Amino acid sequence: MTRRRSSPPPRQTQRGVTLIEVLVALLVLSIGLLGLAGLQTVALQHNQAAYMRSQATNLAHDVADRMRANREAALAGDYDTNDCDAPTEKDPDDSDLGEWCAAVRQLPGGTASISRSDNRFTITIQWGEERLEGDDGTDQFVTVIGI
Repeated sequence: MTRRRSSPPPRQTQRGVTLIEVLVALLVLSIGLLGLAGLQTVALQHNQAAYMRSQATNLAHDVADRMRANREAALAGDYDTNDCDAPTEKDPDDSDLGEWCAAVRQLPGGTASISRSDNRFTITIQWGEERLEGDDGTDQFVTVIGI
């Protein structure tokens, strides 16, 4: 009697399943990376807005210090201005107000005004914020000081 070699039972293999798993994982990873890139973009926009607000705050404190150092001129109305978007005769570039207005104009679309009521001054600084989605295009910083 001859022995027959029995062949092993055929293996049931699953072909292509690993490839589909890899493709799904790659799709999930791609969507995650796109979300991360969008988050980074928004973070940079808001970081720029925070930087502009810091600059406006520093400029307001700068002119407040200038007015406190030159109190008589401030109370006489030398620092009162409706806008700083263009130099005027009242604020030549070599005066305190002229230097300050020149610094305000360094902000994108920067304008400023200083109004007075007795010895209380309201300093308003505005600048452009077109980068932020859903924003109306301008932002402002307002502070009231007494000297």
